[in-house]
Amino acid sequence: MTEQERKIAGLALGDGTEFICLTFCDVLGNPRNVTLVPEELEKAFDSGISLDASEITGFHTDEKIDLLIRPDASTYAMLPESLTHQDQHIIRRMFCHVYYPDGRRFENDGRYILEQAVEKAKNKGYTFNVGPSMEFYLLQERAAELIPYDNAGYMSCFPDDRCEEIRRELMKALEQMNIRPECAYHEAGPGQNKIKFHFSDPVSAADAVIAYKGVVRTIAADHGLIADFSPRPLEKIQGNSMHVNMSVNTEDGQDRTPHIIAGVLNKIPDITLFLNPQKRSYRRLGHNNAPRYISWSDGNRSTLIRIPAYSGYTRFELRSPDCLANPYLAFALLIEACLYGIEEQPTLMKSTDVDLFTADAKNMPKLKPLPLSLAEAQANARKSAFVASILPQSVIEAFMV
Repeated sequence: MTEQERKIAGLALGDGTEFICLTFCDVLGNPRNVTLVPEELEKAFDSGISLDASEITGFHTDEKIDLLIRPDASTYAMLPESLTHQDQHIIRRMFCHVYYPDGRRFENDGRYILEQAVEKAKNKGYTFNVGPSMEFYLLQERAAELIPYDNAGYMSCFPDDRCEEIRRELMKALEQMNIRPECAYHEAGPGQNKIKFHFSDPVSAADAVIAYKGVVRTIAADHGLIADFSPRPLEKIQGNSMHVNMSVNTEDGQDRTPHIIAGVLNKIPDITLFLNPQKRSYRRLGHNNAPRYISWSDGNRSTLIRIPAYSGYTRFELRSPDCLANPYLAFALLIEACLYGIEEQPTLMKSTDVDLFTADAKNMPKLKPLPLSLAEAQANARKSAFVASILPQSVIEAFMV
């Protein structure tokens, strides 16, 4: 064990902890969980916990062997009472790495794929940070029909905004788990909410996305509600996004914004499948404030990439991803696209300064659309040498179903 692992194992035995939840994700980003008592944590650090790879989406191996999960001691955090159904148990949680029995990291583990991208960037002199911004609807069931919890709109206040108390409860629970929400408010759709996160390193940001969705669903259920993260839960109403804000710090201090943006725009057709992984994802794109075209601008929210005001570092917001994406794979592919832009320096298209949601045919610039269907996104990913250089083929195939 490392010194940090010894410290956490001892802490778990002495801080009243009764159970420890070990969390990892399949290749689609669905969380899986194993629960331990504190006395077994030292063994989990040393030897790992065995799992049947054939039962985990995208984890099947030709060798037909078990895989092992080992907890990441740096992610040790409490689960607040609001997530344990007030059962008085003291529960901690850790995210895990996935290994082969011989000690090699498992190449299909999204967390490992993201760690590799972060390390590659670091070796080249670039440090990335990510601040996700995720939306969800709170729905209630009436007469076998799901309807929004309120009819409020963008940044509405109580009493029109009935979700405010629940958002405060969510933010408190996240803070108790060492996850830093920046702000929360009612979004434009009825019953729709958004929570933004502070920038953090990409792996911590991806962990936060997984934890966040679980927190929201659990607390919503405690209030008799359903939390819906799907891309477009209600027809003709704004869908749910996972805007990805990224900043890039460079060792030499140079501003490489044009190259970075050009890299992402160049590779977005190849990686859209992993940012928008299901058929319903494409019912959102191009509708109700979701981008349709490959475009960028300074501040224009109708474009795919928006450059907010920044000082001293490179920052951009990608507006196409939705909450069904595996955040580990999504962030890894975006980092790689940024590195591609820095190294290959593709030509950056002209900034789009018209409102693409309202422009008529006469004023509409000639822009290429994002993939318009899951099938198109799958075809782009399947033939992409760029994607193949980052993701194992078995991971790619898991998204072709």
